[in-house]
Amino acid sequence: MVDFKIVISDPKTGKTSQKDVKDDDARKFIGLKIGDKLKGDFLDIGNAEIEITGGSDYCGFPMRKDVLGVGRKKILAVGGVGIRKKEKGIKKRKTVCGNTIHAKMSQINVKVLGGKPIKVKKEEKPRIEEKPAEFKKEPKKKDKSEDKAEAKKGPKKEDKVPTAVELVEKKVKKEK
Repeated sequence: MVDFKIVISDPKTGKTSQKDVKDDDARKFIGLKIGDKLKGDFLDIGNAEIEITGGSDYCGFPMRKDVLGVGRKKILAVGGVGIRKKEKGIKKRKTVCGNTIHAKMSQINVKVLGGKPIKVKKEEKPRIEEKPAEFKKEPKKKDKSEDKAEAKKGPKKEDKVPTAVELVEKKVKKEK
């Protein structure tokens, strides 16, 4: 039993839709590579031609066009799919999927090349009238830097615990 999530994007309208494809329709994708083209009549988009642009496997590893084969491979890459570029010239070893679709793929990304545009169904949610929330004003929290500065100054007068000598001196002053 083979099933894929097909993400269909239409560059003309800028809309995307997602369809679940199972069994016979899903088997049409197995063995195809990124960049291959096929008719999209089984995806309910008319007789439009679609092109495979990428995808990801069941663990979330992305497909790369330049990695041949079916399974996962660890590559040393500078940029492209699966790499977030942080600094110039940094090479990163990443695990990616090959460019061929197999049974353990989870998602396949396709792009519509021609035919009728995609119609995305809008799910209407029942509107609930909400009253604006009343916010209680809470006292402002101190920053860590303020806490550190206060700790360096030492204890405040009211926080200071008197020593035994100070207590005796205070008692002597009261008696006089």
